[in-house]
Amino acid sequence: MPKITNLPSPLTILFGVILLASIGTWLIPAGQYNKLSVREKTFIVTTSAGEKIVPFNQKTLDSLHLNIAFEKFESGDIRKPVSIPGTYQTLESKPQSLLKVLQAPIKGVYDSIDIVFFILIMGSFVYVFNETKAIEKGVSYLAKSMKGREPILIVFLVIIFSFCRASYGMEEEALVFYPILVPLFLKAGYDLLVPLSIIFGGTTVGGIAAFSNPFSTIIASNAAGINWLDGIYQRLFLFVILTTIMIFYILRYAKKVKNDPTQSMVFKIDGLVKSPYDVSPDNDTEINQLSAKTKLLLFIFLFTFLGMIGGVILFDWWTLEMTALILASSILVGIIMRMNEKVFISQFIKGAESLLSVALIVGVARGVTIILNDGNVSDSILYYTTNLVQGMPAAIFILLLLLFFFLFSLCISSTSGMAVLTMPIIGALAIIVNIPGKEVVNSYVYGMNLMCFISPTSLILPSLAMVNLSYKVWIKFIMPILFLFTIICALFLIVGVYS
Repeated sequence: MPKITNLPSPLTILFGVILLASIGTWLIPAGQYNKLSVREKTFIVTTSAGEKIVPFNQKTLDSLHLNIAFEKFESGDIRKPVSIPGTYQTLESKPQSLLKVLQAPIKGVYDSIDIVFFILIMGSFVYVFNETKAIEKGVSYLAKSMKGREPILIVFLVIIFSFCRASYGMEEEALVFYPILVPLFLKAGYDLLVPLSIIFGGTTVGGIAAFSNPFSTIIASNAAGINWLDGIYQRLFLFVILTTIMIFYILRYAKKVKNDPTQSMVFKIDGLVKSPYDVSPDNDTEINQLSAKTKLLLFIFLFTFLGMIGGVILFDWWTLEMTALILASSILVGIIMRMNEKVFISQFIKGAESLLSVALIVGVARGVTIILNDGNVSDSILYYTTNLVQGMPAAIFILLLLLFFFLFSLCISSTSGMAVLTMPIIGALAIIVNIPGKEVVNSYVYGMNLMCFISPTSLILPSLAMVNLSYKVWIKFIMPILFLFTIICALFLIVGVYS
């Protein structure tokens, strides 16, 4: 397996970007657009001279040459100030000092505190729930009940892993399933590539169509100033399409290997590879029956994420209500498991600690925007970039954006870090060049997760180590379907910008 040069951590990269942003405030001419924002169902136009109240209707948007439907503001889908085209003006330079650089990440955490707490409580819930082993028991029971019907099991498992990644962002947690599934599929006559493609392939394909993933879609939408539900039906449709294709691709390969083991890519490239897990007939650790408690826990887990989506759609929930639901579910799980109060609090805090770095990434990355805004160069960057892309077809723009996120994810592998670093600028640019904000978010989600299939900074190398396979085997297996996924995502983006 090739050695990968160690890259700086996301926090280190972001601090470096903050420093570069501060240098930019010394070099880039300062300037600003007039801004339109909503305050208590009223339009406010902010200029260098002050604020002015204007009528809260579509006529105002038309007069300002903003090609945005009034309903987007009325429903709260657009939450951040929007730059008004044709109003850019130069301002006095405001270079940001080293002291401002040090203050920026702290201010960023202040500004992002709702998302920060949402992430921390999400970590607590996932950690507390994982302690119940309910998901592991559920998968193990499924494997036991489907023994002899492995193709059906493959279908169920890919759907489960894909759903878990798309809904709440399961990624590292999936590593615990290799010791369960590898022996099962080897004993059934398949090779090591089958469980790898089910677990890693399933979670990664779910990441592409992340319809409610709080660590990618929700954070990116928030940073872009749009409602994360904008585009959810498109992502759900893509989820069904990509997951279905992944299932048929794995089934086709698995059938070929079972019928003729010499057709195994593992055998052809790596030779006879020894399994890292015991595959003897006595190694039957599958669960024979799910207890009522485990079934109840699995229901709570599913209800939490479906309830979160339903609350936003039906009751205008946002981070406060979603965080409260996740907190309630954590407490309910603790009660059902009869956890000692001290044990529950200890696990709850450990869960928050497990995602503390993600929460800090969100806040620190917000510091980049603060430096650029305080230095009055955010709009200057937007202005000069707009001039470059002016007249560029929307389809070309969105495809270049997809390519940008695909390649840039090699440098910043954190989905949350990438979102809060890029969305404020690109989201504002997209509005000015009349690209729907949801397609900017989608291009980011698609691009980053397509690269996750092969990126050495993703979980592919640890996953390969779990099954004792080479990177070459995985690349040969995944490239045909990765190419197909990329074409499908590109088509979805093109249709989206013109719909």
